[in-house]
Amino acid sequence: MPHPVIAVLDRLAADGREPGAAVCVIRDGIVEVDHQVGTRDGHTPWTPDTLVMTYSVAKPFAALTLLTAVAEGDLGLDQRVAELWPDYAAHGKDATTVRHLLAHQAGLPTFPPAAAAMAYDDFDGLTALLAEAPPVHPPGAAVAEHALTYGHLLDRLLRAATGDDLATRFARIAADHGWDLHLRVADHDLARVADVVAVAPDWPAAYLDDPRWGPAMSRPPGLLDPDVLNSERWRRTSFGAIGLHASARGLATFYDDLLRPDGAVANLLGPDLHRAYVGGQATGTDLVLDREVTWTLCFQVDNEEIGMGGAGGCAAWWSFGGEYAAAYVTRGLGSHARGDEIWEVLEARRQA
Repeated sequence: MPHPVIAVLDRLAADGREPGAAVCVIRDGIVEVDHQVGTRDGHTPWTPDTLVMTYSVAKPFAALTLLTAVAEGDLGLDQRVAELWPDYAAHGKDATTVRHLLAHQAGLPTFPPAAAAMAYDDFDGLTALLAEAPPVHPPGAAVAEHALTYGHLLDRLLRAATGDDLATRFARIAADHGWDLHLRVADHDLARVADVVAVAPDWPAAYLDDPRWGPAMSRPPGLLDPDVLNSERWRRTSFGAIGLHASARGLATFYDDLLRPDGAVANLLGPDLHRAYVGGQATGTDLVLDREVTWTLCFQVDNEEIGMGGAGGCAAWWSFGGEYAAAYVTRGLGSHARGDEIWEVLEARRQA
């Protein structure tokens, strides 16, 4: 009998809600499902190696990259950011630590208003704005997802500590471990990237008109616009908070390894950093998400799962109860309802 999650994805495609997507489920290193529907561009069928932009599903990979530098002794979790990036001390940010950045506690969930006039690939200009910006709360005093700023904060710090940029260092890590995950798309991979398309009638207004999400997602401009996101310029840009292009199998393979004490992630970080990476670091009402969240460095975690979702609908997670890893990736920009349906059938199956 086919796995029930296959029927869910097929139904979403048949109902016209899914223009192109994949779901992968891995348990104990065994691929249970690797299923694709639709196309990557309106014509070319989606294949197992199709990549698509996944928005905030990127953040744990940006964090992992910086944490490998921590593991190698180039900086410390509780080191002050300003020791490596002196300009960052402005406006009361001197006490900000590396841990605060990783756990969404730095108080810079949005780029300043001046970023609305900047190009998304102006890395130096955008990071200079962050260095000069006042925090919305004292560092460490609250949690607020750093929606677009997260990768720039970590990337600037990594460059100061090691000379590496985030995407280049992550590309080495991913290649070493066989993860089909990319914080910047290489020339030879551009042909297999899916074009995103709005499927929700309120995309991107649902974000832009929201008083919390509007500032968080509109500076710099264009990052909710399919024409921008489908350009080679964007795909070649390192934007670590949201710019992960991934296959479903690449994500599920990573999550299948994530919690193993003898796995690749644990071996990269060592036991103490690995526990910090996947264990709760800060809990509170997130000022951007407007709900109670426990952040690790930097997954969301609760009693059911550890994982990360992104604007548009993509998600990847490990289920504590089901003991499986799963990823759902889509080119259809909309709500999380489709991913929720996939999660619900997977959880119902393990409870049956």
